[in-house]
Amino acid sequence: MYWLAAVLACAAFAVLALWLMLRARNMQIWIGSYLRRIPPRVDDRPVHVMFCFVDHFEPGWHGAGIDTQRARVDRWCRDYRALAERHRDADGRPPQHSFFYPEEEYAPEHLDKLAELCADGYGEIEVHLHHDNDTEANFRRTLSGFCETLHQRHGALPRDPASGELRFGFIHGNWCLDNSRPDGRWCGIDNEITLLRELGCYADFTLPSAPSDTQTRTINSIYYATDDPGRPKSHDTGVPAYVGGETQGDLLLIQGPLGLNWRDRRFGIVPRIENADVRGGQPPTPQRVDAWVRTGVHVLGRPEWVFVKIHTHGTQEADMDTLLGPRTDAMHAYLESAYNDGKRFVLHYVSAREAYNIAKAAEAGREGNPHDYRDFLLPAPKSSWAGSGRNPR
Repeated sequence: MYWLAAVLACAAFAVLALWLMLRARNMQIWIGSYLRRIPPRVDDRPVHVMFCFVDHFEPGWHGAGIDTQRARVDRWCRDYRALAERHRDADGRPPQHSFFYPEEEYAPEHLDKLAELCADGYGEIEVHLHHDNDTEANFRRTLSGFCETLHQRHGALPRDPASGELRFGFIHGNWCLDNSRPDGRWCGIDNEITLLRELGCYADFTLPSAPSDTQTRTINSIYYATDDPGRPKSHDTGVPAYVGGETQGDLLLIQGPLGLNWRDRRFGIVPRIENADVRGGQPPTPQRVDAWVRTGVHVLGRPEWVFVKIHTHGTQEADMDTLLGPRTDAMHAYLESAYNDGKRFVLHYVSAREAYNIAKAAEAGREGNPHDYRDFLLPAPKSSWAGSGRNPR
């Protein structure tokens, strides 16, 4: 009997230790979804890889003065141009960087420089926002005004051909979409998803946010969230986008890959979280690229169109050597060698807007080359190469 009690005590201790480890990284939110998910199966058709790099681009990060901000933006406009020019996808396009620029850090000179970079063929500008204890009226005023400024002053953001309204992609500051932080900080609006839809948001690109407690139970998905205006985190679950379907909620969310990295383990035992974040301490190694593609984020019914959305905070000095240097250069070289042979894989560098258009084309049942659907519903803004009539250098 004593040995049985000892075994049960050890088992209970092990379960408690595991639970505490999961809680420490907020993994209890999503680990069940991860373990239940069945990787998609693809037949003998080539897998088209849509590679989308989104950036919480914050020149004023950490309270930087204007000279530091200028240096950060200037380095991006110089070094990214040089890096991207060395690479091409299957369609002959260079890597596309989606600059989600924060409204509260607006500076015309920074956006003018980014708009020129985008007009030369290297990306597009979208909307980022940090706010706290906000109100619906202020949120509407803030976002609508910022979108008009981006469009009128900097040629960013497209107009919907059908309605004429401005459309934008969105990343929420501090990951707190729809007031999703348990303590209510860094948002304050429980009906934010409804407001985003009404203001013209075509899709949200905030997730994954792990290990933050704002992470959703839904992972590795392209799905629609339906807002509950009286409760936060309405996007915790939703309806997957699928071939032959149509809009199934208030807002489309395009998530990046999230899982466990078994090839990078603490103490050789505990796997690290793979959350699609690229920075100095998390360089984009070939093993990570393989994991991103293998996750297979897709519109249900079109598993051969894989979406790889990764993210970064591009203006932080500790990360820029990685993002603008040899490690990211090597990432693109690996993508172009391992995932662009034209037989097993076809690589497409896409902006956030293009990822949305291709996802909607898949939903509409379109097949073939996703390149044909980069502008499926929303045209390119004037600040992009396609919208400006200029050619990549």
